[in-house]
Amino acid sequence: QVQLVESGGGLVQPGGSLRLSCAASGSIFSIYSMGWYRQGPGKQRELVTAISSGGDINYADSVKGRFTISRDNVQNTTYLQMNSLKPEDTAVYYCNANLKRRRFGLRADYWGQGTQVTVSS
Repeated sequence: QVQLVESGGGLVQPGGSLRLSCAASGSIFSIYSMGWYRQGPGKQRELVTAISSGGDINYADSVKGRFTISRDNVQNTTYLQMNSLKPEDTAVYYCNANLKRRRFGLRADYWGQGTQVTVSS
């Protein structure tokens, strides 16, 4: 089995910061990409940012310059530093990992349980 465990969500005032963490554990051969998605109230889930095993990163336009993703390939962990938070960043944030469980297995997506981020005064 593979587990993605997120932490770090909460309530923050506009302009504030939060740091999310996501640790992958279990039967893992190799992790290709790790990333963060979010789903706001009444909205579809959207990609926030993702980082490849080689360090290539992409960000949604709405978070560029404010959010920073990083990754520890040894610990199979990814972090999302969120600065200058806005009310529209309010959402459930989900960690994603695209990985293989075995050397000759297929790549598949795995998801965390989600962590709530609320930006409000």
